[in-house]
Amino acid sequence: MNRGTTRRTVLAGAAALGAAVALPVTSAGGTAFAAAGDASALRTRWHTLLTGGPGLDLEDPQIAATVARIGKAATTSVKGLDPTRTDGLFPDLTSTTLSNHVTTSFKRLATVATAWAVPGTPQYGDTALRDLLLAGIDWMLTNRYGPEHTRFDNDWDWEIGSALALNDASVLLYDALGTERLNRISTAVRHYTPDPNLWRADRQIATGANRVWIATVVAVNAVLRDNGDDLLRVRDALSDVEGSGANSVLAFNDTSAAAEGTGEGFYSDGSFLQHYKHPYNGGYGKELLGNLSRLLNLLAATPWTVTDPDLDNVRHWVDDGFDPLIARGDVMASVCGREIARPSKQGHVSAQTVIEAVVRLIPSFPGDTADRFTALVKQWIAEDTYRDFLAATDLATLVAARRIIASPVPARGPLVAHKQHPRMDKAAHHRPSFALGISAYSSRIYNYESIQNENLHAWHLSDGMVLLYTDDLGHYSEDYWPTVDPARLPGTTVVVAGRPADAAGQRTTSTADWAGGAVLPGTTLGAYGMELRAFGSSLRGLKSWFCLDDVIACVGSGITADAGTAETVVENRKLRDPQATLLVNGKAVPAGAGWSDRLGRVRWLHLAGTGGYIFPRATTVNGLREERTATWREINLKYGTDTPVTRPYLTLWQDHGTAPDGAGYFWLQAPAASAGRTRLWSDAPPVKLVADSTAVHAVRRCADGLFAANFWTAGTAQDLTSDGPASVLVRPEGKSVTVSLSDPTQLRSSVVLDLAQRGLTVVSADPGVSTSATATGIRITADTAERHGATLTLTLKRS
Repeated sequence: MNRGTTRRTVLAGAAALGAAVALPVTSAGGTAFAAAGDASALRTRWHTLLTGGPGLDLEDPQIAATVARIGKAATTSVKGLDPTRTDGLFPDLTSTTLSNHVTTSFKRLATVATAWAVPGTPQYGDTALRDLLLAGIDWMLTNRYGPEHTRFDNDWDWEIGSALALNDASVLLYDALGTERLNRISTAVRHYTPDPNLWRADRQIATGANRVWIATVVAVNAVLRDNGDDLLRVRDALSDVEGSGANSVLAFNDTSAAAEGTGEGFYSDGSFLQHYKHPYNGGYGKELLGNLSRLLNLLAATPWTVTDPDLDNVRHWVDDGFDPLIARGDVMASVCGREIARPSKQGHVSAQTVIEAVVRLIPSFPGDTADRFTALVKQWIAEDTYRDFLAATDLATLVAARRIIASPVPARGPLVAHKQHPRMDKAAHHRPSFALGISAYSSRIYNYESIQNENLHAWHLSDGMVLLYTDDLGHYSEDYWPTVDPARLPGTTVVVAGRPADAAGQRTTSTADWAGGAVLPGTTLGAYGMELRAFGSSLRGLKSWFCLDDVIACVGSGITADAGTAETVVENRKLRDPQATLLVNGKAVPAGAGWSDRLGRVRWLHLAGTGGYIFPRATTVNGLREERTATWREINLKYGTDTPVTRPYLTLWQDHGTAPDGAGYFWLQAPAASAGRTRLWSDAPPVKLVADSTAVHAVRRCADGLFAANFWTAGTAQDLTSDGPASVLVRPEGKSVTVSLSDPTQLRSSVVLDLAQRGLTVVSADPGVSTSATATGIRITADTAERHGATLTLTLKRS
């Protein structure tokens, strides 16, 4: 075996190191790791990431609780472990057709090995348990995993999942492995994952999160073998130094080189795509961030330190790709792909992975970025009162996070922002009392992911789904996804039909290009919309959401279908209080399950604990209270269980009739508003509807004259005319007028607006935006070519 760079050459090279780009997470004793290059030092680093390192204060209540949790997990994982069995190492993991049985077996071994290596657990240093673990590894190598075994089912389990867990177990048990067993382990891992530039079975090089996972596998295996050449390949693979740049993990995918690749990875607007066109910040994206943070810690201050200038992009991943998509500890479900259908991903687990990653990243970005990340971590931990991060994280992160909490840097404070991600057709709206996520899709983005028999009821996840996050922090946990009516997701427009076939493998892009919007910089003001062309039916419609601080104006038009009854879902809420009061025009309706009614001439609704809904045009709304019972297995054959769960729901929807032709809707959503505020707004709506045609949707805010419009085609709304598809915000402030615009189709080379207001001159304008005078006002011409739906802004003043 070619061992490449040896310990001696590594130490010699380390002496020549300059300033490191990244520094490792500090040890439990509070001192930074020394610059390291030899294998034992790097093994110690990885061991510390897994165990918290030496010097833990076992009398400390939080540390003691975490140690107890590690011991308890090991007690559960070791049950049934029997290396004398012939059909499987564990009695419930005997399949030779389901590859996740292989990964899960290795994960259980790693869980038990962690407890064996952590002082204070019942398993710590137990020689009999150590021998059982070694025998378990031997069984897996002999019977399931290695060059003599043919892979089956999912490549991920062989190349990544099993290898990661086996590597971790090997680091933890290193001194007991012996040379022969270590060689068997290394040979097995390298058989499936020989190189960080791994070409998959479909002849596509691994990209995005898969690339970082694979790099991690190779890196830890290289440390076990003391092979510096492989570590060099790992470092370069993150940047694709030897390739075209199209597969660089660190470069944004909208750079010229990256655009030649699959499109998987991060974009400069914060979008993250995996599996080609699936929004996945809360799934593969968080895993990429987490594993990259581990790799940076492992390689810091060594000859293999990552020095790629694109490493600085990671700051923007956190700021633009994660922060806007986290609502008080919950990652917005619209960017979590099929993970929403896994019971293990409930309870803010995804956000925990993000927080842990940023904790590890702080030493990599000293100065202002470290302070900003510190403030962010402190805010994330403090505001999630549903899941106690310090009681759920690993020992190494617990120690580091407590130092962060104790630092003098203040917490950031609640996020107040409106953020759109045009590269993945998603929008997020944050106010102090709520957050709201909008999920669309287009010709550029898939509607949902359902593979590996997961996420089987995902049909409408991007048909305009609106997810409201309030102080009910467990709303989208506690069995929401198996029990919610998947045909009536909040915000969606759908055709009512019989239960369709499971969604597995049915994902698709739309035939429509219009999805996106415009944002007024520095505010929580945004216009968003989508042209809905439903998958699997003839349903068509135009949908807009004008997010105006604490009010969201919801507009629909052109709702048409050849057959079936069309509905637009106003709300579908899992009730924290099953008896939560629903007021209809001020009158409470029955609170018991089983209530349903067709409510005529509704002017306003208020649901206790959720907020208000104002209908400036009196509308008929259908209401239903029900107890919904389902199993996780109904939506996930791979990881779901057959145990029934029941949850209470209230659903509100508008019925557009059978085979509608040109139907529409208009209401104002006021999340977290009181009943009193909702009633007042019903008497004097804060937002007026200006247009709801198939050419343009437009509204005007009464308090300040803010005007927001989505032009589906060329058209005019009051004093604003567009030459084609566009999203526009016009905000007057004293003598100033700010105009923001975008091309949501991402196909136009320019957008031309005529604003019929005289006496306006330009104060400032983004590059590519120009103006000229017209007989009635001013013409704004914006170069939107290659802008990919991004907002352009100019400021005008009145003479």
